[in-house]
Amino acid sequence: MTESLLSFGDLALVASLVLLNAALSVGLQLGVARMLLVAAARTVVQLLLVGMLLKTVFALRSPWLVAGVIALMFATASYEIWSRQERRLQGWWAIGLGSGTTMVATLLATALALIALRPSPWFNAQIVVPLLGIILGSVMNGVSLSLNTFHTAVTRDRAAIEAQLTLGATRRTALRPTQLRALRSGLIPIVNQMSAAGIITLPGMMSGQILAGMPVIEAAKYQILVLLLIAGGAGLGAIGASYLALWRLTDERDRLRLDRLA
Repeated sequence: MTESLLSFGDLALVASLVLLNAALSVGLQLGVARMLLVAAARTVVQLLLVGMLLKTVFALRSPWLVAGVIALMFATASYEIWSRQERRLQGWWAIGLGSGTTMVATLLATALALIALRPSPWFNAQIVVPLLGIILGSVMNGVSLSLNTFHTAVTRDRAAIEAQLTLGATRRTALRPTQLRALRSGLIPIVNQMSAAGIITLPGMMSGQILAGMPVIEAAKYQILVLLLIAGGAGLGAIGASYLALWRLTDERDRLRLDRLA
């Protein structure tokens, strides 16, 4: 395979497709031109800055720098989970519940990945940071979607839930349908991704490794590893978040406590 480096001119050529979409949006009065351009600009700036940062981290091979990058990634993910919720818990629960479940699920999945891959040293930034980032993104989506769906549905279905509680149902029984909807909402993206892998799409990691010259079967095995990890991590995060939200929005007397929502 002939290796080639992308120039900024190559990227500008591809970016013309986004500019075409923006022009069509203006011409057809669709109202999405600004959103597209801002998102494209953020993509370019953020990835270039991250690239420069990671180049330094990879070169220095310091576990403390790796830990710092991971902490920054978790902090950003926590903010994203908080910002995506239409109804939030009050106080530190608003960010603590989502960030806590996300960190536990992500670290567990990443630890299993490191056991399977056995990098040397174990904190090798070129393996740990990209791998944790892939897993964290999926867990973050699963947790944020589950929490948003759960909080919104509990608020919307308050009368029905309280009626069941009044008739003697426990909080788990009364809120189980709502919890199941929240879990489905959080897991549908990764389930769709896994179902389409290899038939409808070639996932990004596998495609990148094939383009880099890795044997196809080996690339497929690495992609399977990643998909299983993000599915497991996202599932653990969504389940943990939904159960903690259920516990927080009820009390020991099986009463609904929507006053704990902001």
